[in-house]
Amino acid sequence: MNTQGNSNMTTRAKAFAQEKLDSLKRGNGQPFMTHVDAVAQIVENEIGLPREAIATVYLHEASRKDPVLLDQIGRDFGNEIGMMVTGLNKISTINPTDTRLQADNYRKLIISYSADPRVTLIKLADRLEVMRSLTECFPRSEHIKKATETLMLYAPLAHQLGLYRIKSELEDLSFKIIQPEDYRLITNNIRATEIERKARITRFVKPLEKELKTAGIQYELKSRTKATYSIWRKMQAQQVDVDEVYDILAIRFIIDTPPEKEKEVCWQVYSLVTQIYEPIPERMRDWITVPKASGYESLHITVRTPDQWVVEVQIRSRRMDMVAEYGVAAHWAYKGMRNEEVLNEWLGNVRKRLQNPAEEFRSGEDTDLFKPNEVYVFTPAGDLKRLPAGSTVLDFAFEVHTNVGLKCTGGRVNGKMSQVRDILSTGDVVEILTSKNQKPSRDWLNFVVSGKAKNKIRQKLREEAGIQDAAGREILERRLKNWKADTTPDTIARLMKKFKIKQISDFYAAIAREDISLQEIKSFLTQEESVKEDKPAKPSSETLAAEKEEDHTRYGEGDYLVIDDSFGRIKYKLAKCCNPVIGDPVFGFVSIKEGIKIHRMSCPNAARLMEQYPYRIQKVRWRNTVASAVFQVGIRVTAYEEIGLAGEIGDVMRNLSLNMRSYTFTGHGGKIVGRLQVAVNSNKQVDLLLFHLRKIKGIIRAVRE
Repeated sequence: MNTQGNSNMTTRAKAFAQEKLDSLKRGNGQPFMTHVDAVAQIVENEIGLPREAIATVYLHEASRKDPVLLDQIGRDFGNEIGMMVTGLNKISTINPTDTRLQADNYRKLIISYSADPRVTLIKLADRLEVMRSLTECFPRSEHIKKATETLMLYAPLAHQLGLYRIKSELEDLSFKIIQPEDYRLITNNIRATEIERKARITRFVKPLEKELKTAGIQYELKSRTKATYSIWRKMQAQQVDVDEVYDILAIRFIIDTPPEKEKEVCWQVYSLVTQIYEPIPERMRDWITVPKASGYESLHITVRTPDQWVVEVQIRSRRMDMVAEYGVAAHWAYKGMRNEEVLNEWLGNVRKRLQNPAEEFRSGEDTDLFKPNEVYVFTPAGDLKRLPAGSTVLDFAFEVHTNVGLKCTGGRVNGKMSQVRDILSTGDVVEILTSKNQKPSRDWLNFVVSGKAKNKIRQKLREEAGIQDAAGREILERRLKNWKADTTPDTIARLMKKFKIKQISDFYAAIAREDISLQEIKSFLTQEESVKEDKPAKPSSETLAAEKEEDHTRYGEGDYLVIDDSFGRIKYKLAKCCNPVIGDPVFGFVSIKEGIKIHRMSCPNAARLMEQYPYRIQKVRWRNTVASAVFQVGIRVTAYEEIGLAGEIGDVMRNLSLNMRSYTFTGHGGKIVGRLQVAVNSNKQVDLLLFHLRKIKGIIRAVRE
């Protein structure tokens, strides 16, 4: 052990730190050295570590930003201190949001950086000071993150090392931040009943004082109110209010006795207490005969007074109390650091505790501040999200933002790739992966658990269903008219029965998704019609006359105007407002100067013309034998901005042997709107074009104008 310069080691280390940290300030404007001094005091006075550890506190903070100084520290203060400083510096580089925030994993990480176990104790002291000054020195946005880290990482480490007083303080400070309303409820109750408790303690101890004096037992009496966090845990476990937790108060007898008589005298005090007050056997805890794995020794008994007050009594020796207060540090603090052998024994004990945690620690019984029906998960930036237990990556995505959830394809949980359905645990750090082309699936509802995720998925599915419903309805109605088939509700009902679909919206959506092909519908209707016709009907004289006139364009009262690509002897034009194409349901409008204009039945102007000028409306149909015609139609495309989109549209045109006369694209908010003018021969080509355009990646909507 390097003992050279021990007498002024701390002074030199503090001066070194003062020089390097003089210009730094804390969040409250005070010098950063106030933090370093406070940590050093905790290390010395509350944990009880020797000069080397105190010097390490100062040197660590001085060298964090300048690794070059490590060589100088090793030369000036010795390799032992140099190694502890190096370990602390490595731990300080760890960002808890990059690691699963669970004590077991973080413990292993600390141990890997702590060749000297005193490093862990110094780190606990540092976190204790941070929590004590949290609200004063750190912005509000960091409070819950720091409190959560403390509860999940540092309090369990303190418990593991037997630092129960520090552990309780860390838990209470975290509890105050995370559950402020419950904290205030409990503390206010404790404050309101303080006078009553003191009076009860006086009455409780009075009959024992005489018996203890008669037995010649020297003792110190302490009373301890259970920590707020422990009270809260009891309330949660027993489902009771704070005034129903009966062991809020503990009375502690600390016995002054030689080590060889510790157990004997403790049991003697136990006997005196149970002679005067009624014991509750099931609440008896003997940690003297069999100490806890952490080294904790004490007798705990619960008794009932004549006025039915239930109180916990703790009985322990002075040495046992020091171990309970200071944990593993108490072993050498009690004996005194006299030689290297004692130090090595103590370091070995600490190392053993770190590497082989007690079962009670591994079970996580002391880290359940968070409600069992909730999980607490972090974003990569450290923001805390509270979710129901069993929540998945997809639930977390919706908690971040609705649009993030709708486009979620998976995520990285603690740096590892995960699927949308993977379940999260408290402390996980989750990064969400998205895609512009992702759409919600009905299957998502089978594994998400949060109300927000379920509602947003259902809402989006309804929207998508509405779009598909409208698209399918439009497609079917157009085709039925082209086929001159019935468009009555009865026809739709027969089709739904044929395809075993109960909801009309589902029927139309199936058509839009092409789950039901138009060819299947046509075949069914054709078959149905043929069944009705037991025998061919004799052509009427009107039909024969019409067929005879097939090669001539004609119109008259009650007749159809038959049009084709030749335009015949009748003066008519195709209306530019709707650009009708062969096969479209159309009507003629007799204009004053331009003859007859042919409009689509779905023309935006159709309703107005038919209502205001019914006497000008002419029935029109296309010649069935048109061989070739060229019509120009407008197509509007809405799409996400994708590289190569125009090229893919061009490929579709070439594959369909269509000529694109013109096109324009405008962009806004990550989307583009394209207007295409295309030459076609019939509405069948229009339908085919729209079908293939809608299949292009990135296209949201493609409709005929």
